[in-house]
Amino acid sequence: MRRGTTVVRSRPRPQRSPVSASARRVTRRGRTERERRRAQITGLVGFALAASLPWVLWHRVIGDIASQFRLDLRYLLAECSPWFLIALGTLFFVPVVLSVGRNPEGRFYPRARGAYAGWGASLYILGVALASQVAQLASLTQP
Repeated sequence: MRRGTTVVRSRPRPQRSPVSASARRVTRRGRTERERRRAQITGLVGFALAASLPWVLWHRVIGDIASQFRLDLRYLLAECSPWFLIALGTLFFVPVVLSVGRNPEGRFYPRARGAYAGWGASLYILGVALASQVAQLASLTQP
């Protein structure tokens, strides 16, 4: 070795796995498939919870209102509108939930997905707010 020179030793290169590039693509494709499936399942579970939660929370109120059914404008607007709004908001979420994990350029992907989600959320929240008020009013009239 010469005097005054330093020897720089490079780190050993990490060994690449013997897996080929096509196998890595398959693994990556499998990972995206699992992520897509997980997103679909999460969307369906969330949709099922959102669709069933109001009916579970206010089943007595719904039963009382349904037992007093009459074809009257006051009845339809004051007592049934929260449940119609919740149902309509849930229906607006159907195309959004069905399109989770799909290709945005695909044939069955809704072009107005954001509008559906916005209308669904607005109507659902408005329905839940009105349903809670109807339930409070119904509890005041109950003996």
